[in-house]
Parts: sequence; structure tokens; C-alpha cells
Amino acid sequence: MQTLVLENTAPFQGLCELVADDEGLFEREGLEIEWVDREAGVDRRTRVDILGPEGLDPHSSHGKLFEEGRADMYNACEWGNYCRVQDSGIQGGRQIGRRSIVTYAAIAVRRDSDVFTVQQLADRLVGVPFYFGTHYLALHMLEGFLPRDRIRVCSAPMGSRFRLDSMMSGEIEATTLTEPYITLAEKKGCRILTASFYHGTEVASDKVDADTYARFNRAVREAVRRIDADKTGYLRYFIDRHAGDPEIAALSVDDLRASRIVVVEPEPIPDDELERTAAWIRSWGMLRETEDAASLVDFGLQSAAHHAAE
Repeated sequence: MQTLVLENTAPFQGLCELVADDEGLFEREGLEIEWVDREAGVDRRTRVDILGPEGLDPHSSHGKLFEEGRADMYNACEWGNYCRVQDSGIQGGRQIGRRSIVTYAAIAVRRDSDVFTVQQLADRLVGVPFYFGTHYLALHMLEGFLPRDRIRVCSAPMGSRFRLDSMMSGEIEATTLTEPYITLAEKKGCRILTASFYHGTEVASDKVDADTYARFNRAVREAVRRIDADKTGYLRYFIDRHAGDPEIAALSVDDLRASRIVVVEPEPIPDDELERTAAWIRSWGMLRETEDAASLVDFGLQSAAHHAAE
């Protein structure tokens, strides 16, 4: 049995991996998964004085233990992983493909907010976790309605629970949320202004070869099939994995929407999307040290592993 050390994950970004582990699908492929906690010591403060990612560490949570040599692989949003791989140190991490869950996220405001449309967020403070998926998704969604010079984002904590609390307290006008906190916000009377799905990718060290990643993906593919066959049955993960939060524990599966769970078979990162994504990230002042986006992906391992997993 081969041990594969992964940074811990939540259902909104790692449902298929959690199911594959719980239901013995990794074990069937000869893999024993060891989860390590990347969240210990993470700063949970909202900083309204930090208005961009400049000078911040893209490995503040995702990739943190990986960079310390304490994890073999992790998954996170594709935009953030471009930046993390660019700045990867001794581990020399490279992306090796897209993860299976396509994450659903939203921008919300309080019930008493005078903001009813995204256009009305012009010059209003939107809390985002810099270098995390909903940071980049917020920029995409906001710039569909606002000129860039009217978009104001500030540093809000990783973890929807903490951003929701910050918004409810009035520190920020709006924030980004993932499930099950979108559902909780709606139950509190908050309004969802806009929402969308986004991809994530996986980053691996040289400890992960094509055979290992192929076996990992075969287990994940089976989890995808099981989830697609019974999405409602797997909604419990979004409550059980956050059961330490009394407000989430009080939710029922009937409160959640199965339509917000989208899972697909893991696949290679498409070349054209790789280039367009990198160009868009650069347009926001990030990824400037990378001239060739292809350098951020191990194409040989990606191709061999995905082909072997079919």
C-alpha cells in the first residue's frame, strides 16, 4: 500500500476525494491517504486596509504544508495555483490536471444592505480571501458589471464562516461564500447578487509519478460516478464536515440544493484555457514573473496519468 499525503480539504473543493477515501476507493487502487491540516495558524482577521494581494503569501494555506515538504499534493482554484506554482520553492510543484469538483460560489450582501445589484457595489468594500478561488471569481464577476477602477476588494479570511461573520458585523459590504455557507446566508435573509462555478487544479511534487496519479484519478472517477448517481445522498457531506459549527449542524439536507454540486471526471488543463487564464491573471498584476504559462504544468505527467486512468 502506497501512502499519499494530501492537504486537508472541504466538500466544496474536494467532495470526490473525501468520498473516494471514505468509501475505500483509494484503498482499492493501492493508495492510503494521509490528510494533514493546512489550516493551523491561519490568520482569520478581515483587513480593510489590505486592498490587493501584493506582498501576500500565496501559500498562506493551500500549498503551505506542500512547500514545507509535509504533503505530496494539494488541490485549489486554478487561478491561485498558477500563482502558487510560479512561486513554488524547493518542492518545485507543478500542476498536473484539473480536479473533479467544479466549485459553486457567490457574492452576498446582508438583508439590510442598500445594494441590490452588482452595479451598486461600485466603490463598496467586498471582502475576498486573496489568492483563493473566490478572490479571482469575485474579480471576474464584478468586472462584468463595473469598470476595474470602481472595484474595491479587501482581505477577508479564508473560510466562508469567517467572511460571513465579517459581513454580518458590517466590516464589509459584501463577500464571497461557498457551500454550505451560501445556504446559511440565505436562511439569514442575505441576498445573493451573483454566482458562478469555477475549476480547480491539482499540484504535485516529484513524489507523485504518472502511475500514482492515474490510480488516484481512477478512484476519483468512481467517486464522480457515485455522486452523479445520487447527488442528494451526498449533500450530507456539506453538513457533516462542518458539524462543529452549530448553525451548519442545524441545517438539514433539504435546505441544500443538489444543483450546486457539479462533478466531472478529472481532465488535463486545456491549452487554450491555460493561456487565456494566465493572461487574465497577469492583467490584474499577478503572475508577472512567468513568461510562458506552459512552464506551470507538467504536461508529460499530466498526459500519461490521465491516459492511464481511462
